[in-house]
Amino acid sequence: MILVIEVDGDKSISHRAVMIGAIAEGTTVIHNFLNGADCVSTIECFRSMGIKIELDNKTVVVHGKGLYGLTQPSQALDVGNSGTTIRLLCGLLSAQNFSSTLTGDDSIKKRPMDRVITPLQMMGADITYPPININGKKINSVEYTLPVASAQVKSAILFASLFAETETIINEPIPTRNHTELMLNYFGGKIHTENKKIISTPIKRLEAKEITIPNDISSAAFFIVASLICENSYVTLTNVGVNPTRMGLITTLQKMGGDIKLKNHKTLANEPVCDIEVKSSKLTATEISGDIIPSMIDEIPIFSIAALFATGTTIIKNAEELKFKESNRLSALATELKKLNAKIEETTDGLIIEGGHVLYGDKVSTYNDHRIAMSLAIASLKTIGHVELDNPDCVNISFPRFFDILKRLKD
Repeated sequence: MILVIEVDGDKSISHRAVMIGAIAEGTTVIHNFLNGADCVSTIECFRSMGIKIELDNKTVVVHGKGLYGLTQPSQALDVGNSGTTIRLLCGLLSAQNFSSTLTGDDSIKKRPMDRVITPLQMMGADITYPPININGKKINSVEYTLPVASAQVKSAILFASLFAETETIINEPIPTRNHTELMLNYFGGKIHTENKKIISTPIKRLEAKEITIPNDISSAAFFIVASLICENSYVTLTNVGVNPTRMGLITTLQKMGGDIKLKNHKTLANEPVCDIEVKSSKLTATEISGDIIPSMIDEIPIFSIAALFATGTTIIKNAEELKFKESNRLSALATELKKLNAKIEETTDGLIIEGGHVLYGDKVSTYNDHRIAMSLAIASLKTIGHVELDNPDCVNISFPRFFDILKRLKD
């Protein structure tokens, strides 16, 4: 029997829909919004800047006021645990006609911000850190080469570029997720790509839209891996976003022997969407590095779980960026999976994982990191004995229904 699963809406796209809706003119209606803690933080920030936003379960109505319609918040904008919110707001707020301060939880305060602040300062932004204080002012165009593959840095520059007088050019040596470009164009922006150059032409206005958010491939990833490693499993995940810039996990798992098929293709607001059919599979170890890493950066924790059940030794390289997420994910994975008897070693830029060893239950730490928590929960499907998470509630950051769906899979 096929288990049909519908995961929650895409986190990255939900953030951007609220942000762009707020600076568009008119009323934007967002369907299948991810009603998780990070995305709600984005809503609260824009409410603090005078934008009326109605949230009803998974439907959001944003009453946009145009590019210059935001107003000065009465206190610091609290982004909670959301790196997307704080970095993208840096770009947007740099060009406003008021001052603002951005803050967040302890994890956010440790995240690297120079990578965002440096290019914005090159555009004329008056922004200092720490803490992040922004004195909005006129923004200039720039040509900038990304030293680190980061969709958040790229997006911050693109938001600022909306307010420049001439074209802004971003050189992107390694492609990263392009949700900002696609959505800005959907709302009337003028962004195009030539080879590895992203060219943003300033605009006068964005127009409100109705938008349906695809289901999150990063959330689907947990149940893709679960289905591959569990015996006699047959799962279909519906309406999942399959943007080419985020297909690294699926491509890699297929090369490892994973029985994964993509069906019923369609497009939602410039984003490709399809159903993903997954069956139990015997996986063979692999090595990942280089250009594929940005396309699966959020999925490497759950990919590591798949590697535990592959024949041979899997090597992950060039994944230093994982050290700067909600936790140091390389260290967290190595430390906690060893508690379960996994043969895993942390390297300077990745992991070495030896598959085929029996796992045993134990008490593990989530580091208050939603992706670490969910990855360990999927590993528990194949352990002898119970795996106890110290803070399972942290999954609410990105996937509030995770444990409900996991229970269905177990049943």
